[in-house]
Amino acid sequence: MKSAPKLIRHFASTGMISSILLIIFNIILVFTILDSYNNTSYPYETAEKAAKSLKRLESGYVLSDNMARKLESENIWAVFIDNHTLEVVWNTDNLPDTVPEKYTASGIAELTIGYIDGYPAFTGRAKDGLMVLGYPKDSLWKHMSPSWDLNFISDLPMILLILLVTNILVIFIIYMVTSSRLVNAINPIINGIQALSSGGPVRVNETGLLSEVAANINRTSEFLQSQNYYLHRKETARANWIAGISHDIRTPLSMVMGYACQLMEDINLTEEEQQKATVIVKQSRRIKNLINDLNLASKLEYNMQPLKLADENIVAVVRQTVADFINMDISGKYEFELEAGIPRALCNVNIDKELIKRAINNLIWNSINHNEQGCKILASITADNKKKDHVTVEISDDGTGATDRQIYKINNAPHYMFRDESTTEQRHGLGLLIVRQIISVHGGTVIAGHSPCGGFQVKFTLPLPKK
Repeated sequence: MKSAPKLIRHFASTGMISSILLIIFNIILVFTILDSYNNTSYPYETAEKAAKSLKRLESGYVLSDNMARKLESENIWAVFIDNHTLEVVWNTDNLPDTVPEKYTASGIAELTIGYIDGYPAFTGRAKDGLMVLGYPKDSLWKHMSPSWDLNFISDLPMILLILLVTNILVIFIIYMVTSSRLVNAINPIINGIQALSSGGPVRVNETGLLSEVAANINRTSEFLQSQNYYLHRKETARANWIAGISHDIRTPLSMVMGYACQLMEDINLTEEEQQKATVIVKQSRRIKNLINDLNLASKLEYNMQPLKLADENIVAVVRQTVADFINMDISGKYEFELEAGIPRALCNVNIDKELIKRAINNLIWNSINHNEQGCKILASITADNKKKDHVTVEISDDGTGATDRQIYKINNAPHYMFRDESTTEQRHGLGLLIVRQIISVHGGTVIAGHSPCGGFQVKFTLPLPKK
């Protein structure tokens, strides 16, 4: 089954792309969240700026107005420790009472990396002292041991890459494991749907994630099998009915034709009576031909007509059929012409000779029956010298032809039994249906149209044997 690997590849690619996109999304989300928490100035940067903003005057130390407002807005206190005395020589008004005013070297070392009485402390260097900012409690967290292995730092890009690949691989494995159950459930469903087209019985195990779908496929298969059974019975009954009716009509029809022929040749009858007998004979023959056509059409439709395929010269077959009509001497009103523009190497086709002659015969009779005043009938055989995969037989006339609507019906209707609106005479009917059926069982095609002479034209193709 070709669909399952395609489905698995689809799941795999979807899982891989989803994993990568998920990781990228998480990275972007983390940086976005971090950026939202760092919308204020960085504490160490603020401490450095505060140290530079503190000016020493004769009256003492003074902080710039902008920095003073910034510290006040963020509720930050500040002290300035003298380098020599290690004492606080300046502080903001909001300095907590618990903050010491004198420091030792170890105390200053501690506050630079940690806290003062629970306040996160950040330092900024000045020329003659140290600026210390104290942020509100529980506002910031400080890492007390900011030391890292140098090898770890140098290997960090590779470690991150390994983590990324490992995460993608783990996500992919998890995805494949979880989706394999679905794939295993889909495989019999796909097989069942494909088997439905073959017409055979289908039974899918009704378990798993898609048990309801499997049950519906099984019910559909049962319904189709039931429909096929009743359709086969109906088609068999119709074929038997046609065969039975045809058999029952032949005997009385033969008697009618026999007596009508005797009346047609009886010299004791008047000329008018003989003409009436002639009409009876002519119409009886049409009924007989119609019965034969109906039987053949039924056999071809239900594959009951065995094909007697043989290697035949298509030009000879068409020539023989046309010669039979010439020898009939049909009132001398019809002129026959044969054109064979085909190389000798492309003449031989694998056909049932009698069926092909029957098809050509029907096409010629079609021209005769619809042109009672006479016409020229042309039979031609051509081949595509480039492709060399088929030959084309064309039967055309210069008679009354057919309308565009009639030709459309002939080429597109599901059957070819129809009547003109203006007449009760059957037009281009069962004979063309049989032609199409005969050519179809030979693997060819049939198309009707207007002939170059303004009449009616039918072309059919026959495939050439493969070399």
